Amino acid sequence: MNQANVEKLVSKLKYNVKPKRKLRNSDGPVGRIRKIQKTLTALLKYERIELNYGRADETRGYVERLISEAVRNGPDNVETMNVANFWILEKQLVHKLFKVLAPRYKDYAVSYTKLHKAPYNYPESRYPRAVLELRGNIYPSVEQNNPNEHNLLHNILLSAARKEFRLEKYKEIADNITNNNNNANK
Repeated sequence: MNQANVEKLVSKLKYNVKPKRKLRNSDGPVGRIRKIQKTLTALLKYERIELNYGRADETRGYVERLISEAVRNGPDNVETMNVANFWILEKQLVHKLFKVLAPRYKDYAVSYTKLHKAPYNYPESRYPRAVLELRGNIYPSVEQNNPNEHNLLHNILLSAARKEFRLEKYKEIADNITNNNNNANK
């Protein structure tokens, strides 16, 4: 059996899975599954969410696997449809998974999600935060490749403030020169 046939039998996640963490839930395993379902549903609905890093990292694996199965098998496969119905709580998002996301990701060679570390909400939160997003979403990028690019909003505002400051200084210098000339002519 060659490599192409093996890949069709077993899907492979396109990112490295970190070692399993011991995440606790007061409701036990059922509560943990419920939380993952809610998080997965929110990610499919909004395409970018902010949450605790541990839950984001764990949910990412489930989202990757669900999307890879949807891309590989499509909506006609009964098992894939059952898995999607189990993990997605809002049933209209099952349609989005197969009709919007699967075609978007069918030619992707990288993972379907991105996980970014977010700053702490100190002092309210003591857990690390993260932003979990689907690639190719409509929102502006979380990452800034070049913060010195002149088209970024903060750089435009700073250059306008710098120009205004220079004009004020030039006006002060011109007023001083005019006053000095008037005093010298008297």
